[in-house]
Amino acid sequence: MTILVVIESELGKIKKSGLELASYGRKIADDKGLKLTAVGFNIEDSSVLNKYGVDKLYNVETGEDIFFDVDRYSETITKIIKEENAILIVVSSSADGRYLGPVLSIKTQSAYIPNVVEVPSQYEPIQVKCSCFTNKAFKTSKSLKNRTIISLLSNSFGLNEKASSLELINHNYENRTVNLKVDSVDKVSDKVSIADAQIVVSGGRGLKGPENWYLIEDLAEVLGAATACSKPVSDMGWRPHSEHVGQTGKPVASNLYIAVGVSGAIQHLAGINSSKIKVVINNDPEAPFFKAADYGIVGDAFDVIPKLTEKLKMRK
Repeated sequence: MTILVVIESELGKIKKSGLELASYGRKIADDKGLKLTAVGFNIEDSSVLNKYGVDKLYNVETGEDIFFDVDRYSETITKIIKEENAILIVVSSSADGRYLGPVLSIKTQSAYIPNVVEVPSQYEPIQVKCSCFTNKAFKTSKSLKNRTIISLLSNSFGLNEKASSLELINHNYENRTVNLKVDSVDKVSDKVSIADAQIVVSGGRGLKGPENWYLIEDLAEVLGAATACSKPVSDMGWRPHSEHVGQTGKPVASNLYIAVGVSGAIQHLAGINSSKIKVVINNDPEAPFFKAADYGIVGDAFDVIPKLTEKLKMRK
């Protein structure tokens, strides 16, 4: 028996969320006295997992098919789950992880528990604390199955190093019919990704147009942050949809989330509520975001942001 974590990577490099899953899985494996096994796709920097307690890594080479395909990924992972007799499988709370978890649950006849924020409080049966009601409350979920799949909420456990001796196994990709066709990909390689960012600076319609986005980018550059936007902004074509955050976009669980000119619609707040500190800058004191924010500045973004950016540059 083993504990198994599904490690996500990008361009061969393991994401921060993958290292968090490894840390989380190591803690559970130690509690249960079991080995920690990981599954990854096209990983090039596998040696980093030596620092996070992974005993065995199945590195799946997909050839030219480098994009996430839930059918083919789930078939491959299911085979490994059965080979390793994994009793607990941990996936991330990314868009891919939220898609993959339920599919694996069906294929392996396992319980599925999303939005987990802590290690299990008990193991027989497994009982875990989860975020619910769009991160406004917590609940305790219990699995009555022999095998359980959980989705760990990003940035809820952190990174804990523990040295290990990693066994690397190159595994075959399950070659099924390809139902996914990718026409084109636009990559921005010199920016921090939203998924891995500790700080996110987001803009809304209050910026009045794409020509003013330099305000967001300048502030983000000083803070080493990722840039994001609200749904109306991406819908109008001001910013790419890859930057859209919220319930209908990418979920955010950063340490600091700064919203500039974002009113704070329910769907937006639902997607960023996992962020630890939320700051809003808006010239409308009645904007809904102020009720959800930890700190707020009522003022014109065109006046506040340049001054804030300059002060941060001086402090840096």
